[in-house]
Amino acid sequence: MSGREGGKKKPLKQPKKDSKDIDDDDMAFKQKQKEQQKALEAAKEKAAKGGPLGTGGIKKSGKK
Repeated sequence: MSGREGGKKKPLKQPKKDSKDIDDDDMAFKQKQKEQQKALEAAKEKAAKGGPLGTGGIKKSGKK
């Protein structure tokens, strides 16, 4: 009997990753993500105002 060894053991700490060099592709990708985030927030503001979100929805045939 080894005493109180029950439960999960803590994993060993991972060494910190070195900061890698950022090339043009990474910069372009990050810029694209920022633009998409801004567009998403603008759409959220427009939706919060209310009003029509677009065309469509349930169309009635007119028959009774």
